Amino acid sequence: MKVKCVLCDRLEELNEDTSMAKRLKNRPIHTYMCEECTKRIADRTCERIATGNFKFYRSSSKIEKDF
Repeated sequence: MKVKCVLCDRLEELNEDTSMAKRLKNRPIHTYMCEECTKRIADRTCERIATGNFKFYRSSSKIEKDF
């Protein structure tokens, strides 16, 4: 199955039997991000959390206190 990253528009091939491929077939609203973009977003989120100016929206206050 061919997929396209929503951020960098890179085309990749996914195995038809993976859970991600099944999720994209059954629910087209779900989007695909390549590993490089996923890692970049995770790294930058960790950097923002480290600054102390990052606010968690849609979470409970107990989870925020743990960070």
